[in-house]
Amino acid sequence: MQTSRREFVKKAALGAAGITVGGLGFSAKSYGNIIGSNDRVNVGIVGFSDRTRSSLIDAMLSQSADLNFAITAVSDIWNRRRDEAKSFMAERNIDVELYRNNEELYEKGNVDAVIIGTADFQHALHTIEAVEAGKDVFVEKPFAETMEDNRKGRAAVERTGKIVTIGSQRRSGANYHAANEFIRSGQFGDIVMVEMTWNVNQPGRWRRPALVAGIRERDTDWKRYLMNRPWEPWDPRKYLEYRLFWPYSSGIPGQWMAHQIDTVHWFSGYDHPRSVAANGGIYLWKDGRENFDTMTAVFDYGPKDDPSTGFQVVYSSRFTNSAGGVKELYYSNGGTLNLDTNKISPHGGLTENHARAMNMEPNLLPEMDLPDVAAVTEADIGTADMTVNHMRNWMECVRSRREPNAPVKSGYDHSVANIMVTAALRTGQFVTFDEKTQEVMAGGRPFKY
Repeated sequence: MQTSRREFVKKAALGAAGITVGGLGFSAKSYGNIIGSNDRVNVGIVGFSDRTRSSLIDAMLSQSADLNFAITAVSDIWNRRRDEAKSFMAERNIDVELYRNNEELYEKGNVDAVIIGTADFQHALHTIEAVEAGKDVFVEKPFAETMEDNRKGRAAVERTGKIVTIGSQRRSGANYHAANEFIRSGQFGDIVMVEMTWNVNQPGRWRRPALVAGIRERDTDWKRYLMNRPWEPWDPRKYLEYRLFWPYSSGIPGQWMAHQIDTVHWFSGYDHPRSVAANGGIYLWKDGRENFDTMTAVFDYGPKDDPSTGFQVVYSSRFTNSAGGVKELYYSNGGTLNLDTNKISPHGGLTENHARAMNMEPNLLPEMDLPDVAAVTEADIGTADMTVNHMRNWMECVRSRREPNAPVKSGYDHSVANIMVTAALRTGQFVTFDEKTQEVMAGGRPFKY
């Protein structure tokens, strides 16, 4: 052990304090000294979705007075959502301008930055629109569902130099920062295996039957909704229940796995898997959906020039039984790092008896607690602290122009992993990644939807 338990806990606590103000090391007092901090940042909402209204807006508003941000506009192609946005913001004593689409928003709206909470397949495309219009961006994950969109989205952000945060809020959690520090310090030892689950028993998950029954094509803009997806006639389910249908969403990989696989990249330093094999199906909820209700993927990670080293990740998820819940377990030869309980333990490590039989020394991690997620406001805003931390980090980076906790590359990388899983599920092939062409390869061919 290179660092004592006391030193580690002290360092992790300092890291948590940094996350509270965006992970940049600024105190609230010194923050006001940053050039331009007195100029209000006007923010537009792109897509008044469930995620936007349930979490992102209030997360931003909890920090807006301190950092001088204001929501001034909402863009949504559905008239109902625009009306709901007006009422929602009025309840918070905020008057916003409404726009029928992003072209109107960027042409007429006085906004400096946008929060994007639209359909999964639109995230990278809407990010391109925003950065090319000169706006900084907070965009929900998954960043992209195809490699073409992924490459174009990343290139646009890097070309324009705008501040873009991906909505992977684990990257602003004190416990995750402490876990990353512990693993990167070498104290954990080499990762030998990762197990991840995300299980629910929710037949109504991502279903919107009442809205589907009530929406009419003339109430929205189906052509704008489709963007670069193949043309097909109006389908209210694919508009409102898009997470159940490919190529509008990959479903489980893009919605849930994207969060968890991102921590693997962060902790290990690997950009993406070397290979993926996966299987799944629609085993129970036969409601016309196209994306699976159950899936398991097996990832191989490690240096591309040495296939004999690395580790495996097993990810499983189901809509049909909630046992097991959400788990993230990292294993080394010395024990386990459990991000469900936020504990490091010697569980499963190399004991003295087994080590002696091989003329080795025992290898057991200490019992340690990771710090809890640090709250940044006393107000009860009905959203997770990690989301508040993550939003604040973006807001601070918009001012400081420093790289945020979850930059566009993190979204690009989790999208590579997601698309590899999608390719494996949909083709039944063993999937790899071509570094030269930046293409996901299924059965030796680029995967296309």
